[in-house]
Amino acid sequence: MKFRFGLVAFVFLFSNAVLLADPAPVTGLWRTIDDETKQEKSVVEVYEKGGKIFAKIVNLKEPNDESGNPKTCTKCTGEDKNKPVQGLVIVKNLEADGDEWAGGTIMDPSNGKTYKCIMQSIEGGKKLKVRGYIGFKAVGRNQIWLKK
Repeated sequence: MKFRFGLVAFVFLFSNAVLLADPAPVTGLWRTIDDETKQEKSVVEVYEKGGKIFAKIVNLKEPNDESGNPKTCTKCTGEDKNKPVQGLVIVKNLEADGDEWAGGTIMDPSNGKTYKCIMQSIEGGKKLKVRGYIGFKAVGRNQIWLKK
């Protein structure tokens, strides 16, 4: 009886330790892929600052608008309004949550809208699953970013 209790206690404690473990790292350079064209759109640097995850656009496939000027976030609001898209911080304040990073936001510079965000390293760190959503996790969109 003691052996069974000890085994059950060990399994319970071990499974909880796994659930409380930090998620896989997501930092580094990632290539974003356009949902429609399936072509590379930008390179994003995901970095850690103060225990939280952020991401900024470091390179755009097409950095200039039709007039040859650097693209700016004309539809953004607040401090991001009219800032150059290249260099813009689009992911803010994600925190470790089980096997993923969550609790922060992602902003889409093409429409200026901000969404709740979840990030998770997949396929052994070769890919990053990024989900932006409104309200419930079920109402949103996934993107897969590729390790650069």
